[in-house]
Amino acid sequence: MSMPSPEQDRVLRSVLQRVAATAAGHATPVVVFDLDATLYDNRPRTLAILAEYRQGTNDPALSAALDTVALERVDYLLVDTLRRCGITHTEHVKEITRFWHERFFVDSHIRHDVPLAGAAAFVTACHDAGAIVVYLTGRDVPGMFLGTVASLRDCGFPIGIAGVELVLKPDAHLADEAFKRGAIPSLARLGPMVAFFDNEPANCNVAQALCPDATVVLLDTQKVPHAPTPDPGVEVVRDFTLA
Repeated sequence: MSMPSPEQDRVLRSVLQRVAATAAGHATPVVVFDLDATLYDNRPRTLAILAEYRQGTNDPALSAALDTVALERVDYLLVDTLRRCGITHTEHVKEITRFWHERFFVDSHIRHDVPLAGAAAFVTACHDAGAIVVYLTGRDVPGMFLGTVASLRDCGFPIGIAGVELVLKPDAHLADEAFKRGAIPSLARLGPMVAFFDNEPANCNVAQALCPDATVVLLDTQKVPHAPTPDPGVEVVRDFTLA
């Protein structure tokens, strides 16, 4: 694992300092974290699902192609991941996509997600310093609530204790950006937002517009194709490791 850049170290330590300073001033600081591609690398979830499909297919060529998928070859869009390993036939792509979709957005496969380096320790440090931690995620309550809680627990993130909130979409069909645009203002009842972490530039831009006093941090992991440019003032980190 490579060492964090001095800039990443500065951004993360400044958030912890702001949390402590706000708490010392008798206000309750709020720090908001997205989950997928922010606190977690969910590419292993896709790898596990494709491995399941490969084990069940009777097509040797398709099985051989899927056997070439590796973590660094998993793209944001499944169709791009399949194209990387030579799977472009329309019917094959449709069938694998259906298989993947039925499993990616459900509780049972969330266990394959892997926390980003330093993520659990950093979230815990924010909570210990006095912050209310809010997990604000595009996952939905009907399909992913139980698996999300179990994953947070098993990976060492604060969950199920005072000062921790888990906010998921009520409906899987609600667009993530619209959901977060509506949810962010409601978090003001908890206290002043000190920091906001997300992997999508669009969500970071929304957070900065709605909460101009917050430190808004973009995780440089995966993002939707053709994402907007982060607005000036949005900080960028690769993960949560400190020097």
